[in-house]
Amino acid sequence: MTEASRHGYVTAAAEREVVSSDVVLLLGRVLMAAIFLNGGFHKLTGLEGFAGYLAGHGVPVGAYPIAVLAACVEFFGALCVLVGLGTRYAAVLMAGFTLVAALIAHRFWEISDPAMYVNQMTHFMKNVTIVGGFLLLYAAGPGRLSVDRRGS
Repeated sequence: MTEASRHGYVTAAAEREVVSSDVVLLLGRVLMAAIFLNGGFHKLTGLEGFAGYLAGHGVPVGAYPIAVLAACVEFFGALCVLVGLGTRYAAVLMAGFTLVAALIAHRFWEISDPAMYVNQMTHFMKNVTIVGGFLLLYAAGPGRLSVDRRGS
């Protein structure tokens, strides 16, 4: 039951708007989670390689435990976003993960080759945009089509 219907002034149009918002939030969660589920799965199944990648990008000694933590955050955080479980917490966690990933993997400011500079800056800005999406998800919440809102 929506807030409007509790007060007795819901209209069919208003109810359709609420339902369509829930569908859009579900679709957004699916799309946001897709890339991270895929990436997290591959990191979890290739932790040695991921740890080597992190070490090669300046992560200090102890890259393997950091790789395990990052892969788990990426995969399980995305899974929570997908199903809408602890969505706001997961959205903040994923925003932080994505920002750190951008700072580690897309350091465009260190590149002198113009084409590579633009390429890495584009990837960095895509990550910043994804952070913005997660912050919007935090603000909006998961919608009614989620584990968080079941029974609401």
